[in-house]
Amino acid sequence: MSVREPVGRRAFVVGTGAALLAGGAATGAEAAVVDGPLPDFHPALKDALTFPLAWGTSPIRDFRAWRRAARAQVEEALIVDREDATPYAPEFGERTEADGYTRQLVTLSLTRHERVRAALLTPHGPGPFPAVLLLHDHGARFDIGKEKLVRPWYDATRLASARAWTEKYFSGRFVGDELARRGYVVLAADALGWGDRGPLAYDQQQALAGNFYHLGSSLAGLMAREDARAAGFLARLDRVDRRRIAAVGFSMGAFRAWQTAALSDDVAAAAAVCWMTGLKEMMVPGNNTLRGQSAYYMLHPGLPRHLDFPDVASIAAPRPMLFFNGGLDPLFPADGVRVAHDKLRAVWRSRHAERRLHLRTWPDLGHVFVDRMQDEVFGWLDRVL
Repeated sequence: MSVREPVGRRAFVVGTGAALLAGGAATGAEAAVVDGPLPDFHPALKDALTFPLAWGTSPIRDFRAWRRAARAQVEEALIVDREDATPYAPEFGERTEADGYTRQLVTLSLTRHERVRAALLTPHGPGPFPAVLLLHDHGARFDIGKEKLVRPWYDATRLASARAWTEKYFSGRFVGDELARRGYVVLAADALGWGDRGPLAYDQQQALAGNFYHLGSSLAGLMAREDARAAGFLARLDRVDRRRIAAVGFSMGAFRAWQTAALSDDVAAAAAVCWMTGLKEMMVPGNNTLRGQSAYYMLHPGLPRHLDFPDVASIAAPRPMLFFNGGLDPLFPADGVRVAHDKLRAVWRSRHAERRLHLRTWPDLGHVFVDRMQDEVFGWLDRVL
């Protein structure tokens, strides 16, 4: 009587993958988790993603009707209540003078659940001014949020952290202060977990997101709703020209910028630096997204069954949009960026608005928003707003 040798993990995984490639199905006893971790059958899951609601693929041929349908699908995936008419009820702090602008803190209700403190910068002059909703990155650094982009004149401890952050990613500049000097009202608030609303520990993100799901809500959906509401707050300020509001962000803030443009008609333009890719091309072994944790801030359950990332951003078409990426950015593979840019270009071209779409890869740069990139964004904002 022969005795079967136990199957080692390597043979087990290879055998399961081979069965899938051959069109077979793995049994429950053969299931495996591989590649950081992905289910062994992840190629089959990726192949099933055809993004049927994407513009050009969807059976909806009228662009305005498509925008309504696509936005409704995104809204459903957010899980968080769509309508929140809670008054902003802003409480404005004392103004302090800076070089060409004034600074103040403002506390407001972005949802019915919580009051949020934001930094508000206003250029000198009579106004109304164009405005920028400035959206901070993730960076696995939670003690500062809005302070990554606006110099924290109100907190010496955070100022030290913020200066170090700007040296690492922004050529030592505070992007919000630069924009205010150029004549833009700037609003920057903390997302849940950062700055005044944290600090969260890196390995607590999954639990926080899981608790949101158990409570019938969504961490990523909350951030999306708050960002759209923040744009609405800017549009209602007397000092702001509501027709000239842009969303601007780096890294996770870039994701937030194009997402806000897709969800809010208060945003006239958006600049997204270092966050745009095709989903399938991003979901590859070794990518940071596979680690979980930070991915929960950008994860809307079920949405990829309908739309890819560039498809969501395209809801904002034909408004002016800017997308930068670094050619050396390890977070976004070049083929994913190329796929996304091709999709975006096709949508704006279909609207006869390709000149309003600014796509650029900086071949010598990584995951940064350095001074020369900033200068190009600033000039672009001056032209489109």
